[in-house]
Amino acid sequence: MFVNNTKFNSNWGLQFDAQIRSADKWDHVRNTLVRPALQYFINDKNNVALGYLWQTTDMRLSGSSKSIFNEHRIFEQYIYTHKLKSVFASHRVRVEQRFIERPNEEVFSQRFRYFFRLIQPLQKQQPTFTEGLFVALQNEVFLNIQNKEKINSSVFDQNRLYLAAGYRFSKKLDLEAGYMNQAQKNTSNHTNNSIIQLAIYTRF
Repeated sequence: MFVNNTKFNSNWGLQFDAQIRSADKWDHVRNTLVRPALQYFINDKNNVALGYLWQTTDMRLSGSSKSIFNEHRIFEQYIYTHKLKSVFASHRVRVEQRFIERPNEEVFSQRFRYFFRLIQPLQKQQPTFTEGLFVALQNEVFLNIQNKEKINSSVFDQNRLYLAAGYRFSKKLDLEAGYMNQAQKNTSNHTNNSIIQLAIYTRF
């Protein structure tokens, strides 16, 4: 995963992330995601954004002439950041309008997501964290709020719990590796996926 935040001035900025996800056991690339968003900074702790996502999914359907399916999303989000003693915290609320391509049909749905992330530096504290080792804990819950019958017939969609360690090389660059547990409600069952995630964060 690659995540970038660029501020053009005190009020406007660009948020961007790109991801490559493997199928089980590194069998093939299952998903690619590209997600830009225009941000407006209300102040140092609050910002809002309007964004777009393009996702591809390789379903490897047997007997099908097509294996790559696309999903397009428009999303609106709000982020609040603050500090809890030595911990740097952020909260994100996001609403997505999803346009999902499936075999023989197109599906529209809306989804609500709540995400929080905590970063604890592992060295002597400074007013701002600009360099050194850190640990991170985050969680995100996904809820279907429209047309859930076409997704999994449930309000609950999935939950992603993540624990990571990383190094901040400067105020502009972090490298991070961690473990994610993804609990997902499918049409007929629940699945739990164990995921290793590698991430690069840049800020300009």
